[in-house]
Amino acid sequence: MSLFRSRLVVEGDERLVQKSYWIEHCADLTVEAMMLDSKAADLDKEERPEVLSMLPDHEGKSVLELGAGIGRFTGELAKKAGQLVALDFIDSAIRKNEAINGHHKNAKFLCADVTSPDLPIAEESMDLIFSNWLLMYLSDEEVESLAHRMVRWLKVGGYIFFRESCFHQSGDSKRKYNPTHYREPRFYTKVFKECQLTDASGNSYELSLIGCRCIGAYVRSKKNQNQICWIWHKIKSEDDKGFQRFLDNVQYKSNGILRYERVFGPGFVSTGGIETTKEFVEKLELKPGQKVLDVGCGIGGGDFYMSEKYEVEVLGIDLSVNMISFALERAVGLKCTVEFEVADCTTKEYPENSFDVIYSRDTILHIQDKPALFRSFFKWLKPGGKVLISDYCRSPGTPSPDFAAYIKQRGYDLHDVEAYGQMLRDAGFNEVIAEDQTDQFMKVLTRELDAVEKEKEAFISDFSQQDYDDIVNGWKAKLVRSSSGEQRWGLFIAKKN
Repeated sequence: MSLFRSRLVVEGDERLVQKSYWIEHCADLTVEAMMLDSKAADLDKEERPEVLSMLPDHEGKSVLELGAGIGRFTGELAKKAGQLVALDFIDSAIRKNEAINGHHKNAKFLCADVTSPDLPIAEESMDLIFSNWLLMYLSDEEVESLAHRMVRWLKVGGYIFFRESCFHQSGDSKRKYNPTHYREPRFYTKVFKECQLTDASGNSYELSLIGCRCIGAYVRSKKNQNQICWIWHKIKSEDDKGFQRFLDNVQYKSNGILRYERVFGPGFVSTGGIETTKEFVEKLELKPGQKVLDVGCGIGGGDFYMSEKYEVEVLGIDLSVNMISFALERAVGLKCTVEFEVADCTTKEYPENSFDVIYSRDTILHIQDKPALFRSFFKWLKPGGKVLISDYCRSPGTPSPDFAAYIKQRGYDLHDVEAYGQMLRDAGFNEVIAEDQTDQFMKVLTRELDAVEKEKEAFISDFSQQDYDDIVNGWKAKLVRSSSGEQRWGLFIAKKN
């Protein structure tokens, strides 16, 4: 660390540290310098269109670009925006940006620091706020302050998009020192999720997370999941946040996920952990280079296994922000071709014939309209593609009051094994295998329960007595329901001819 930077850090002047850093790296105003990577030109060709494809519609809208640099995104944003303000705190960078993109008459170029209290941006004036690699150059306190200001600048119904490097450095440029904050993704999620404001009329507003994913270009080129982007929507606080909030605040709270992982094994939150994963995945006959969609990927253990064992490309999606946050953390250092995204499989759209395999473990029990989802699966699969699903099921007929109460409390939609298989046939699938695997389910439950009970003291020490009781009582109840024939476990494999 240089003496200059040491002095600045001691004095606590974060902005001078960052400005010194970027003045040094802006001596050469190139894409390589801005991206801090010798392969920036190649990365940019794949990465920039990917980022732009994620943006909400901003045709004719007002757009604020923070940390615009030399304009890698400015020109593209200006093509659609009604009005664009491009801002950066390095004068030479923003001037080059203006020289390149100044012919866009709807664009305004501003040299200013995002932390300045005097930015000429009116409240509720922007439809989209866009930033690419900005927040990691701010202190924690500056990120929190800017997040609240961004919400104020945004119109109701507007969007915030930002992308950051998390966990560790990606670029290979040599640096005398590096003041970048490589945070965990959950820091940004928490800060923006907690942003709330009340206007003069007493109306309360907050941000709803509508997208969070890693940048595929970096996964494919560097096997690196640390490039992560978020999309937030400004809404009224009383607006319904739906099922996602239930998952993250009730069923899959962070502590709950860690409890499940303790039972199922590292990286897993589904029945049988790595053992059933190996058994089921083997049935898919995966080939190197195939593309797999994992619906309800949890914390990623199955995806890492498929990618490393079979050299396939995996996209794991889950509606739970907490699940994806853990999955991204588990991916650090693995060097596998796995992408993760917070997404709702019932509203997500993919091009036809996108995947060779669709895989889902104990997830679709949450989905009410299974026929519609299976039709989407059929469309997304390539000809010859396969779907493999394990899921909770029930026996035919009316469930008992206790089981009905359990289903209602969890928000599940359960069917008998044959009816489940028929839904796949009705969606167009051929060669449908619908197997009742309840005997295997009970063996796995018994094995997991025994393991937890044997390490009771350690489990309680790491979690709590209540956590232990919840797991043990929950597993025993599932065994009772399964042994009575009410709760079933199905395995479904089908093919698109």
